[in-house]
Amino acid sequence: MRQARLVPLLILAASVVVVGGALLSQYVGGLQPCELCLYQRWPYYAAIVLTGGAAALGRQEATRAVVALCALLFLAGGVVAFYHVGVEQKWFAGPTACTAPSLTGGSIADLKAQLLATPPVRCDEVQWSLFGISLAGWNLLASFVLVIFCVAALLRPGYRMRAA
Repeated sequence: MRQARLVPLLILAASVVVVGGALLSQYVGGLQPCELCLYQRWPYYAAIVLTGGAAALGRQEATRAVVALCALLFLAGGVVAFYHVGVEQKWFAGPTACTAPSLTGGSIADLKAQLLATPPVRCDEVQWSLFGISLAGWNLLASFVLVIFCVAALLRPGYRMRAA
């Protein structure tokens, strides 16, 4: 298989696996995503569309541009994942749409109002982890591995654009 198709197909496969895992954990595992979780999926959705098109075309110049764009997408996704990990670890304040203050004392009516104001899925609480790493942490790892893969593919001697 020509490299012009192989690299985007590998990025496509990795993106489908990551998004598929997120969707499986949501719809089969019952883990509802928070706002930051949903933002972290967008780079993968874009990469799926871009690499699918690049693999279908098979043109080296277009593929090179798509791989470079995917590197930027995964870098941005990694930044969002790092921010999400920081929110989970209480390093950063999270967005008000998915974080809430701790419930404090007061009357029953006050507690009820605080509970009603609490978002259903909070960004600052880890819902699930593996080996002590949250899903946001795993996404951070996946994003940066994909950035490294994209950059390595772009730097390979046989993958450079030909001079006109």
